[in-house]
Amino acid sequence: MKANIFERITNQIVDAIEAGAPEYSMPWHRNGKSLDCPTNAITGRAYRGLNVVTLWMDGQAAGFQTGQWATFRQWNEHGAQVRKGERGTPVFFWQQRDNGQIDQDGDDERRRFGFVAKAFTVFNIDQVDGFMPDALPVLPEVDRIARAEDFVRQIGATIQHGGDHAYYSPGYDSVQMPEFSQFKTPNGYYATLAHELTHWTGAKHRLDRNLSNRFGSADYAMEELIALSGQSAPCLTHH
Repeated sequence: MKANIFERITNQIVDAIEAGAPEYSMPWHRNGKSLDCPTNAITGRAYRGLNVVTLWMDGQAAGFQTGQWATFRQWNEHGAQVRKGERGTPVFFWQQRDNGQIDQDGDDERRRFGFVAKAFTVFNIDQVDGFMPDALPVLPEVDRIARAEDFVRQIGATIQHGGDHAYYSPGYDSVQMPEFSQFKTPNGYYATLAHELTHWTGAKHRLDRNLSNRFGSADYAMEELIALSGQSAPCLTHH
């Protein structure tokens, strides 16, 4: 009987993986203040891959204060003007290309697909004048869940707030979180906090799990699965 249950669950997981996951949405609004987490100032979307490193390095070298960027055209369309003489930073996006090759029969349309890199030049918000950013939605303090707050408080972990990142720092033995007001929902805040607190339990002087594993390794994947299992803990206290 148990074997059948495990087999059914395993098959459900395999089916979900094969179906593909929906596009991930961050549970909090990025405020763009962090240089090492660059975002598009107009669309709010985070830059990815090598673009993150490029924008961070250029921003740090130029002494920019935030990680908000946009193209010359995007700034202009929103009433801002890139100052004369400012140098932009190139970013790259990969787009799927349809070569349009069709077979001779005409019955079965077969195409060859590839990817092509498109380059754009972006400018930091510190390089423009006249931009008035839209205010980000603010999650009110009254939306805090009292029982979840009590649950977290009883754990006794050191929790810091600020910036656009959520993580556990083994070196400081503390959890770093964005502000509560940045989150889209209270459940998003407490689930994220519970995830990082689960990593916190793995410290050597607690449960002594291996937290030095590399991204992509089996140990790293196992640690993330453990942390995911901990995300529901505050929800169990909320009725």
